Amino acid sequence: MLREMTCIVCPNGCDLEIQVEDGKVLSVKGALCRRGEAYAEQEITDPRRNIATSVLVDGGELPLASVRLTAPIPKARIFDAMGEIRKVKLTAPVEAGTKVIGNLLGLGVDVIVTKDVGVRG
Repeated sequence: MLREMTCIVCPNGCDLEIQVEDGKVLSVKGALCRRGEAYAEQEITDPRRNIATSVLVDGGELPLASVRLTAPIPKARIFDAMGEIRKVKLTAPVEAGTKVIGNLLGLGVDVIVTKDVGVRG
């Protein structure tokens, strides 16, 4: 089966043609660099995504603190991950870089704060 996708790894945005059989990548055409080939292989065999979202902050100058994952997770686990992240409620002050969930869902990925939130004055 022939799959077509656009590579998102670098600014080239290569149009890829991937020949797939029984879930295995047989060939990748259109990639201008090796990263495109690796992207196609991963996207077909083990698609992963990163998450950036926010969590509630009690007593903060802002009601929410932005958070992100430290690495991409399997695409199929995004809704499970968001369910765990939604349970988090922080208390101000919150400092960027703070780990709010370690080893999310046993995937070896942490959830960290990306923006300081001071105490409501």
